[in-house]
Amino acid sequence: MTEYIPTIGLEIHANVKTETKMFCSCTNDLTEREPNKNTCPICLAHPGTLPTANREAIRKVIRLGLAVGGTIAEHSHFDRKSYFYPDLPKGYQISQYEEPLVTGGELEGVRITRVHLEEDAGRLAHVARPNGERMGTNDERIFDKNSVQFDTHSSVGVSLVDFNRAGVPLLELVTEPDMHDGVHAVRFAKSLQRILKYLGVSDADMEEGQMRVEVNISLGKGLGSYEGAKKLTYGTKVEVKNLNSFRAVQGAIDYEIKRQGKLLEDGEIIVQETRGWNDEKGITESQRGKEDAHDYRYFPEPDLPPLNLAEWGIDELRAELPELPAAKRKRFVEEFAVTPDQADGLTDDRAFAEYFEAAASEFKERLSASADPSADKPGASYASLVNYLLSDLRGLMGQRKLLLADLKVSPEHFGHFASLVSSGKLSSRLAKNLLLKMAETGEDPETLIRKSGVEVVSDVVALEAVAKEIVAANPKPAADYRAGKLSTLQFFLGQGMAKTKGQADPAKLREAIEKTLSS
Repeated sequence: MTEYIPTIGLEIHANVKTETKMFCSCTNDLTEREPNKNTCPICLAHPGTLPTANREAIRKVIRLGLAVGGTIAEHSHFDRKSYFYPDLPKGYQISQYEEPLVTGGELEGVRITRVHLEEDAGRLAHVARPNGERMGTNDERIFDKNSVQFDTHSSVGVSLVDFNRAGVPLLELVTEPDMHDGVHAVRFAKSLQRILKYLGVSDADMEEGQMRVEVNISLGKGLGSYEGAKKLTYGTKVEVKNLNSFRAVQGAIDYEIKRQGKLLEDGEIIVQETRGWNDEKGITESQRGKEDAHDYRYFPEPDLPPLNLAEWGIDELRAELPELPAAKRKRFVEEFAVTPDQADGLTDDRAFAEYFEAAASEFKERLSASADPSADKPGASYASLVNYLLSDLRGLMGQRKLLLADLKVSPEHFGHFASLVSSGKLSSRLAKNLLLKMAETGEDPETLIRKSGVEVVSDVVALEAVAKEIVAANPKPAADYRAGKLSTLQFFLGQGMAKTKGQADPAKLREAIEKTLSS
């Protein structure tokens, strides 16, 4: 059987986070649900209107280019990309072709070809008639608060256009065909998404359509290795458009590799085309023939002046870049002795990473002040902080659908809370309940402990008294333990924690029970 090597390149679109649209002063709000609210004569392409380029959108794309090591163009301009579609009011899109803002760069071992700016199109909503029946002359239906008059001569339904999204700034990043499987493609897309969020370029929420991935994939014959793929003649390229989840990216690539491989084995040819992903069926489906650049009839946009980016303070923009996700992830592993998986969870969101660092600073200071032995081993001590942050706190936020900005638990209070657990002053059972109260009130942990009278019982005499009481009340399990059935110790630990209402120091309670059972 012939070995075919997949060659994959990506085109990723992300809506740029700005106050206004790309070429007009309309609000850039992708969450707006009322159709055609954020529109004006410019983004609706009324005759005689003139666009003005959004400087903030340009600056943000430049920041992205600097973050991935790209070259910023000294001179750039916008082009008209001609195609006709109902949600494109001009009949062309203002984009960039010959002089993109950014060329080159690399991320996750993948070379970046270019990053450019363009405007987004509107959005279509297709409304079918119930049962396909013909509607009366004055029959209306409600669609998103608007009354819609149907064509009374058709029994098919209508398509409605919402232009709120038309003119929204949209960046497009194009890669070289350096990937050979879906795992690498998803890793690249996730890394890009993190950078977009860290820089504030885009929220890049794929569920909200703020970031979309298009996959270009072909199969070719190689020398049996990916190194050989660089020497092969690439096969016919197929594009899969508008993938709105990482799972869809992986699924579309895996399916296309199998589909194209089978066609080639059967002696058929691959057609250059655009396909879509059917998430329910787990397959790609043909949509249309693939266009080439000449089909769009690019030419310079006459209503916008060229950009002289040499005057935009590129060095200052480079100096303003924050610590990027990969560097932060590496530092967290080294500085806080977390695992790579934990570092991924901590650095996935910039605000969450900053919350962790503030909490870690308070945590270390509290442990050092307490003269606890674990304070001499900060790397080992951070385990409780990290575990409670990634599991309990993040789980609480998910359960209550809270954003970090809505959380009442300050990073300082959380670091204080974790230090109480790490130093043994708070048991895991009490800790979970206390964290819930902190989330409700916003108060510091020690204040809540004093108010509730809940504190870890670590007095040896008191715990030995508890141990004697529960052992005396359970002679059969005690006899089993003494006969060698050591697993019954867990039973007594449970009894002791119940007796102390979860306030016993687990380690000291265990010692007291073992001492009693051995006497």
